[in-house]
Amino acid sequence: MLIDVDVILDVLTRREPFFADSAALLAACETGRCAGLVAAHTITTLWYLLAKYHDSSYAREKTAELLRIVRVAPVDEEVIRAALSLGLADFEDAVQGQAAAAAGADYVVTRNLSDFSRGPVPAIAPAELLPLLPGVGS
Repeated sequence: MLIDVDVILDVLTRREPFFADSAALLAACETGRCAGLVAAHTITTLWYLLAKYHDSSYAREKTAELLRIVRVAPVDEEVIRAALSLGLADFEDAVQGQAAAAAGADYVVTRNLSDFSRGPVPAIAPAELLPLLPGVGS
């Protein structure tokens, strides 16, 4: 599964009412109950936001923590061209979807399901995915 940036931000900012489900999803990745991916540009977006609202030391720490939990799905020219061909209104979401497809992900885990409705990989919310994971439930 490819985890959208909104889910990670839910955890890092303890955003309610989404924190518990998003944190449970990342915990499942951390303990090996599922394999999580993030698109390469998610890392740079997170770094920017964390450094802007905290500092670069905090951004470095949280990025390193995230990279211990998930793998990075490449975003290359092929992914970008495929995303362009989707014709989605939100290009960043198109890139997320194409990165997920290229990496062989089964789902894009997001709270913005409608943004991915025409994407190449089905979208699912953290709360919907948790019961499908072994030993997790919600």
